[in-house]
Amino acid sequence: MMDKSSNVVWHMHQVTHADRVRQMGQKPCILWFTGLSGSGKSTLANALEGELFRFGHHSYLLDGDNVRHGLNKDLGFSDADRVENIRRIGEVAKLFVDAGLIVLTAFISPFRSDRDLVRNLVGEGQFIEVHVKAPLEVCESRDPKGLYRKARAGEIKHFTGIDSPYEAPEQPEIVIDTGADDLETCTGQLLDFLVARGAVSRGG
Repeated sequence: MMDKSSNVVWHMHQVTHADRVRQMGQKPCILWFTGLSGSGKSTLANALEGELFRFGHHSYLLDGDNVRHGLNKDLGFSDADRVENIRRIGEVAKLFVDAGLIVLTAFISPFRSDRDLVRNLVGEGQFIEVHVKAPLEVCESRDPKGLYRKARAGEIKHFTGIDSPYEAPEQPEIVIDTGADDLETCTGQLLDFLVARGAVSRGG
């Protein structure tokens, strides 16, 4: 049987990555928001994208639930499916970075090896791991989708933090403590981080 990829050749584009970077005036990267369900990943990523847009930057937000409505709707929540979910997202995010965008991804992504896989897809400094940190009891008290309640009742299996592990980042680029700080503070911390890194400016 022929290998599926044996006749596939990468097509070089006339417009290069460097061309897009110059045109957009920003440093493309992946902001990978990881944390427990209810930690505030999607809320924080959404708020940050609003600020980036306000300052004239080009970004796109990939949210875990939204992606599972289309690209990954065939995947469940077993460990194997979680790995494939992140692999696909990593490949999509890599393409967005090549296009010159700042990509915000909000996924539990519980396994370090999967996050490292995505880090290795892009260039040095283009993967920014954002640990959205909040104690389990805080996340569970928020429970915006009622998922913890269902997991505790045995209605949901393989739920991160209950019957499936979460491997917290060991050396993330930045830790945002949503259990201690409000949304405005957390968003400001991230924006300050990106400005200090030279990825964006508040002047667009």
